[in-house]
Amino acid sequence: QVQLVESGGGLVQPGGSLRLSCAGSGFTFSSYSMSWYRQASGKERELVATITSAGGTTISADSVKGRFTISRDNAKNTMYLQMNSLKPEDTAVYCCRARFRQYNYWGQGTQVTVSS
Repeated sequence: QVQLVESGGGLVQPGGSLRLSCAGSGFTFSSYSMSWYRQASGKERELVATITSAGGTTISADSVKGRFTISRDNAKNTMYLQMNSLKPEDTAVYCCRARFRQYNYWGQGTQVTVSS
């Protein structure tokens, strides 16, 4: 069966770093465009970043430009989000999404809390 499993979330102080991972199985990972979304409590879901099957990247959230980097390792069927210089405003549930043609899959999410 298709699975997307996020990991790497947790509690970090402002200015700190985290690396999130999204591991895929049950589908041809290398064919899929992959994205990270986040949703803070009481706020709308926001597209953070996308990496295409060819490796092209787009940071969609202006507030994280220069601080977050999206990448993928197709040999490991894993996508990453490197988050640096974290701010309290980055606190949210971070979810990954995989898309290819008519196929669309979501992970369950991992909590990131930035607080002193």
